[in-house]
Amino acid sequence: MEKYVITLDQGTTSSRAIVFDRYGNIKGSAKKEHRQIYPNPGWVEHDPGEILANQVEVLRGAIENAGISADDILALGITNQRETIVLWDRNTGRPVYNAIVWQCRRTADICDRLMKEGAADEIHRKTGLIIDAYFSGSKIKWILDKFPDIRKEAEKGNICAGTIDTWLIWNLTGRRVFATDYSNASRTMLFNILELKWDEDILKMFGIPVSMLPEVRPSASLFGLVEKSILGREIPIASVMGDQQASLFGQTCFEPGMAKNTYGTGCFLLANTGNKAVFSRNKLLTTIAWGIGDRVDYAIEGSVFIAGSAIQWLRDGLKIITTSRQCDEFAESVEDTKGVYFVPAFTGLGTPYWDMYARGAIFGLTSGVTREHIARATLEAIAYQVKDLVECMKEDADCNLRLIKVDGGASVSDIMMQFQADILRINVVRPKVVETTALGAAFMAGLHTGMWSSLEDISKTWAVDRIFEPGMDEQQSRKLYAGWKKAVERTLRWIDD
Repeated sequence: MEKYVITLDQGTTSSRAIVFDRYGNIKGSAKKEHRQIYPNPGWVEHDPGEILANQVEVLRGAIENAGISADDILALGITNQRETIVLWDRNTGRPVYNAIVWQCRRTADICDRLMKEGAADEIHRKTGLIIDAYFSGSKIKWILDKFPDIRKEAEKGNICAGTIDTWLIWNLTGRRVFATDYSNASRTMLFNILELKWDEDILKMFGIPVSMLPEVRPSASLFGLVEKSILGREIPIASVMGDQQASLFGQTCFEPGMAKNTYGTGCFLLANTGNKAVFSRNKLLTTIAWGIGDRVDYAIEGSVFIAGSAIQWLRDGLKIITTSRQCDEFAESVEDTKGVYFVPAFTGLGTPYWDMYARGAIFGLTSGVTREHIARATLEAIAYQVKDLVECMKEDADCNLRLIKVDGGASVSDIMMQFQADILRINVVRPKVVETTALGAAFMAGLHTGMWSSLEDISKTWAVDRIFEPGMDEQQSRKLYAGWKKAVERTLRWIDD
């Protein structure tokens, strides 16, 4: 009988499950959104219990929609929003606070203090990261500092802290396994990516007991068995990967210099650097791509905080569109933005600015500007932010990009992908399966359990849907990008108190 791999894709706005066959085709899927909680401006939280319940629901739903049974599932992979952190009671299994989301900026002052204390060089040298509220370490510290009772329990060994993958593994295995993988650990700002262990000096710096943190394993590993009560039989959890690393794997970027960009809630450009950790001169991040057996591969990464969520804001905030597709339709109905630039710095700016105090703005408004022009400016803003990342990556060693592979929900937008190629001046390649985040975790789980025999075997399943080639005059491209840089400059350190 044919066997399948199922992926749990736990994202920023929704939980999904997707069933893949051995050819990388989608057999069935299910999806459910969860609440975005905003207690204060710049704060973002999720309910861990809601995420768990939704993930179990879509796991069952995807199997049903695929027309198969749990007996047909060879293995399960997990991929997840990376820097979001959950703290829970080791004895009761209950969260002690809402999950603090990667977008949340509440710990900016903690990060400022660390930088003033001269911690930036040590943290970058050991973790590959830049001190920023984006990462998990300062979020854990914030909870421990805010709630002394939780800190006391943590010091007794009664509190667990983990990224979303760890929270799911703990619950799916009936609280038997407390673990994460190299890729997720490398996003906490607490993990030494060269020595592959939690760094004692950094933990002391943050005041975080090591007993709170999970065991760290290669991405392709047995992370326990899904409890029989959930699906009727035990299923091995055979891979765990942060979502952007999973996408890099799903795009079959197995060789140094190969790069992909994912258009999701944010945008994340990663280039494989092989078994060598390349440290950027341009404020890019150095991260672990994945671990297979004794080998660890690294990547260099640029991060955009607001991408697809800007389109969501047009829908849910401004209410000038009703669907994501309508954003494309509006953008296609006008020739340009009429000089409008939208900088969606709702939660600050990532690479290369790393400004926690920037805020969003729309520039160039005149009486002739319509919602259609704003829709187009939103799509172009996403492409400009990716241009920022590519410019940084081009200047770093071993990252001379001749093309980028693209994926994620917003990559289905032809008008945005064409503008992306125009502004980058390189080819943009979209695969037939754009759900490459989920596919990457499936590939990794299938590789570990024998569905695929090698990386070469996996590469044979990847196929091109469309190649977007630059068509805009280079001078016009440069002019437009200069306007973007001018707009960004106006938003930096908007909150100056």
